[in-house]
Amino acid sequence: MTALSQDTGLAEAEIRGAFDELAALALLKPSDECGGKLRPVSPEVGLATLLASAEADVAARQARVETIRAEIAAIAAEHHSTQLFDSATRLQGLDAVRARLEELQRTTEFECLSLNPGGAHRPDARSAATPLNEQALDRGVTIRAVCRESFRNDPDTLAYAHWLTEHGSQMRTLPTVPIQMIIIDRRTALLPLDPADPRAGALEVQSPGIISALCALFEQCWSAGTVFGEQPETDRNGCTPIERTLLAMVASGDTDESAARKLGVSLRTVRRMMSNLMERLEAASRFQAGVNATRRGWL
Repeated sequence: MTALSQDTGLAEAEIRGAFDELAALALLKPSDECGGKLRPVSPEVGLATLLASAEADVAARQARVETIRAEIAAIAAEHHSTQLFDSATRLQGLDAVRARLEELQRTTEFECLSLNPGGAHRPDARSAATPLNEQALDRGVTIRAVCRESFRNDPDTLAYAHWLTEHGSQMRTLPTVPIQMIIIDRRTALLPLDPADPRAGALEVQSPGIISALCALFEQCWSAGTVFGEQPETDRNGCTPIERTLLAMVASGDTDESAARKLGVSLRTVRRMMSNLMERLEAASRFQAGVNATRRGWL
């Protein structure tokens, strides 16, 4: 080391540092012939070893990147299976819907809006909703509901409606309601996956544009509805809302059976109403009733 220092003019510490760097680069190795001494290694061999080590490190990093990429793809695929589009989640089955409604209603801040096209309110649904509605009303949440007029034909549902309105809810009725829908705080809405089968599940929507359109639909139904507890007003032709709706159905080709299903009343009720309307319109047939109603401005 002293001789090298004299030959190179470098301090011994600098020489030791250079040896350490050369060893790290695999350009110096222990001599097999001279114990305790080092031998130089060809740069092609030494640096090739270093390059191989670097390539192995890069390969390991790349493998880790590919593993992470696969994990992200798996998560995205799982997420996509429950996400139908931006801010919409599929709730499969009635239990999933009720569980989500419980979560939403417990955290409702100021408003719950609903459209209810069905007739009688199922006892199990009433028992599940009653405590949640009571808690929400106690918190000052506004509850507004639009229901189909025919729900009045079920005594238990009618009693539940009285309970709701007596505790501060607001309710209005229409002859027909377009779709089942619940909107929470104008931020989240639940819509049926299959309108013909409410027990199939629901779609939870949070897209602002869709929520805005659903709120507009609700307000349109609300403004056209009759306040619960009041008699529906007749128009200038003496027609009630349900009579006008029945005439519109007849004019569009609905049968008595189809109209009865949509209105949620018996076939006998529809035929009695239709007979009364035909007499007032001086019509001998359903078709003529539709024509006369249009001519007289009833539709």
